[in-house]
This record gives sequence, C-alpha cells and structure tokens, in this order.
Amino acid sequence: MKIKDALNLMIQLHSCERTPVMTQPVEYTGEKLTPAKATPVTSPVNSRVCHWLTLILYPLARRILMPLYFRHLKVTGQENLPTTGPVILAPTHRSRWDALLIPYAAGKHVTGRDLRYMVSEDEIKGIQGWFIRRMGGFPVNTRHPGVGSFRHSIELLRQGEPLVIFPEGNIFRDGHVQPLKPGMARIALQAEASKLGENLVIVPISIRYSNPIPHWRCDATVTIGKPLKVANYCTQSTKKSAEKLTHDLEMAMKNLDEENVLTDLLPVPTP
Repeated sequence: MKIKDALNLMIQLHSCERTPVMTQPVEYTGEKLTPAKATPVTSPVNSRVCHWLTLILYPLARRILMPLYFRHLKVTGQENLPTTGPVILAPTHRSRWDALLIPYAAGKHVTGRDLRYMVSEDEIKGIQGWFIRRMGGFPVNTRHPGVGSFRHSIELLRQGEPLVIFPEGNIFRDGHVQPLKPGMARIALQAEASKLGENLVIVPISIRYSNPIPHWRCDATVTIGKPLKVANYCTQSTKKSAEKLTHDLEMAMKNLDEENVLTDLLPVPTP
C-alpha cells in the first residue's frame, strides 16, 4: 500500500460525492418483513474481513489519509463503544467519507474488533468498492431489497460482530437528521429475539463536515452517543416495538447532532 494508492482513493471518494447513495436495508409492513418489489434471491449474501489488508489500511488511514485530507478532525464519545458482544453502529449519513470516518473513530484500533457494513450496491464499485468488500462490507439492493442482507445482518449479530447500518437510508447534506427507515429496528429486534449470548445495543453516531460536500482540508467531527438496549423494546408487538425503537434512536441522533458542533477543533493527530 503506497501513498499514491491513498491519493487515488481520495480522488475516487471526492469524485463520487455528487452521486446519490441509498443504504436502506429492507422495508416492512405490519408484522411481516416484505422486500419492496421483491425479486428472487439468486445467491446468499456474505461478507468477510481481509485481515492482512486491515493491518495495512487502518494505520494508513490514521497516519496519512485522514491527516492529509482533513484539516481538523474531532472524535468524542469513544467510551460509549462496547468492546464485546453484538452492537449496531447507527451513524448519520452525510458523505461517502463516512465509510472511512467510522472505522477511524470506532474501528479495530479503538475496540479491538473489525466492523461489518451494510452498504448499497452503488458503493461496492470501483476502487472504493474494492476496499469496502475486503473491509467487511456487504451489499443491499436498495431498489429491490431482498431478505438475504437482512438474514446476513442477523447472523453477524448472533456471532457477536459489530455491524454498521446507516438508518437514514441515504446521504443527506442539509445537516439535519432525516426520518429513520424502520428496517434497522426490525433487524435489531429479530436479532435480539434469536437468543443472543449478550444483549444487543445500538450506538447512535453523529457525523458532521464543515461543508455539505467535504472538500480538501475541510473539518469533520464524529460524536458517539450512549447505547440503546434493544431488549428494552421487546415487550410489545413487533410493529410497535420497531416504531418505538426507531423513534427513540432518531431522537438520540438528533440530540447528538445538536451537540456535535464544529468548534474547538484540533489538527488531525498522526500517531
């Protein structure tokens, strides 16, 4: 891995910033999971982490990519990240850079665990997609979502893996938390109901940039909130539980977004 590769990745990300991205995993109506305009599942959804690549890419991102691209970068709330057990990280979605900021702020060098990502098929393309696939990403067809991504997400959580899902379902650049899609709550509730070894939690995360389209030497902040225990939402019907969990997560993300201001920033540290 060379500095030239890091620069190429930055160019790829910057050039894709104007492309809409959808990341909503699944839709449902009532008590039953129903893919929108369901299409037959032709192959199972899988994900993997290329460990030799993480040993190279994570230090490269921390020491070269982030300090080179961002002028200031502030991360707070890392003490709220669980180091064991199943967890869903639920960040706001403001840019394609989010996929790199999340492991920077909450990845293996912080918790000792690799992350898995549910991302749109559009993001599993080009050089960015090459990295995402090998860093634990798996695709979802946002136009015709099937149950494969849903089932794979539950299986990852049953194995105690940390899973990243963007609950807004798309990139929004207006700086406001959008109404959350219900699919993530359904995944969380069904995973919790499958008798996990440890209680599943959802960690809200706010990401902000100093510009709607992050440019060279812009500023960024990542604020990590307190976990929500999914078991606390399993006392009602699935539909009502999903609605309550979605509402509470949305409120938590909005509160974080209000706290996450671009002030008192320091230059990006280079370990």
